[in-house]
Amino acid sequence: MSDLPLVEPALALLHERRVLIDVRAPVEFVQGAMPGAVNLPLMDDEERRAVGIEYKQRGQQAAIALGERLVSGGIKDARVAAWQRLIETHPDAVIYCFRGGLRSQIAQQWLAEVGCLRPRVRGGWKALRQALCARIDAAAEQPLLVIGGLTGCAKTALIEALDNGLDLEGCARHKGSAFGRHPLPAPSQIDFEHAMGQRLLSLPGPLVVEDESRHIGAANVPLAFWHAMQQAPRLRVEMPLDWRLRQIQKDYIDDLWAIYRQQFGDWLGWALMRKQLATSLSRLKKRLGGARLSRLQRLQRLAFREHERGNPQAHEAWLAPLLTEYYDPMYRYQLEKRDAAKFLHVGDWESCLAAAREWSAEAAQKVSESALPA
Repeated sequence: MSDLPLVEPALALLHERRVLIDVRAPVEFVQGAMPGAVNLPLMDDEERRAVGIEYKQRGQQAAIALGERLVSGGIKDARVAAWQRLIETHPDAVIYCFRGGLRSQIAQQWLAEVGCLRPRVRGGWKALRQALCARIDAAAEQPLLVIGGLTGCAKTALIEALDNGLDLEGCARHKGSAFGRHPLPAPSQIDFEHAMGQRLLSLPGPLVVEDESRHIGAANVPLAFWHAMQQAPRLRVEMPLDWRLRQIQKDYIDDLWAIYRQQFGDWLGWALMRKQLATSLSRLKKRLGGARLSRLQRLQRLAFREHERGNPQAHEAWLAPLLTEYYDPMYRYQLEKRDAAKFLHVGDWESCLAAAREWSAEAAQKVSESALPA
């Protein structure tokens, strides 16, 4: 198997969005995979577990022999056929396993035996992950601008409107607040980092991100990048309450309902959305206090009743006090601890978008000038 082709674990594989055949077991894939990877395992979870036990008790050769017995005949044929079908659709696909070792070599060999020769990644998943994590660390050295503002100021939409915006909440599949959980499962920490690194492959210059805590849902922003965010200059979006309420209505109700409805249908989607919003509100009991929480829960129940009658705007009855009594005081408290000199601009959404573009152009120019020979 020594003559089977190899490719280096270059980030170009991910930047070009090459399809990657991940031959690790499903349990490994769920813990974290490369962007663009398709899990077509050499061994399923139970087969991998049995081979692992054999390896510990009897050594490598015995483990290989057991693997060959477990994955043989019709099972082997089916797995090779699955790899072939994917390669027919994506002829430039590349194979990887955890370290680019035995499993990906066996997959290559079996494919070669049926006339299909594809390379594997040298160093496998581990080498590609190291390269992506290094890209995130390098991004901490790039010029960085942070967009702040009260809840409902559409900071994420501003990030998305910029060519050099990095949407950390999108990578985490979470809006970064008590009500920010996405209906679909959150990515693992590894997959969050991989999504972040993938996006950074297209962003070599100045970066713009939203002001976040280090924890976004279940994900943690890598420490070096988080420290860079803390030191970066800032813009602050300021919009009136009625404007922010419309944005919150869109984010927390309209968009959420659209996703739940698409994924689960009318009846189950409605039940799941109600449960999520009710649970999110109840988690704020410690901060809101029992009496205020009870009032907001009653208003929320009434709003859902009105929503069912065709009046989704009824949610403003509990969203407005949620903003003014919980989110706004919390943000202003954090703001008091922030160095005011770091705010390059404070203004409405459009002016902050213009200011972010102006900062990005100036920062890119400075980087370009500093790269010129003396």
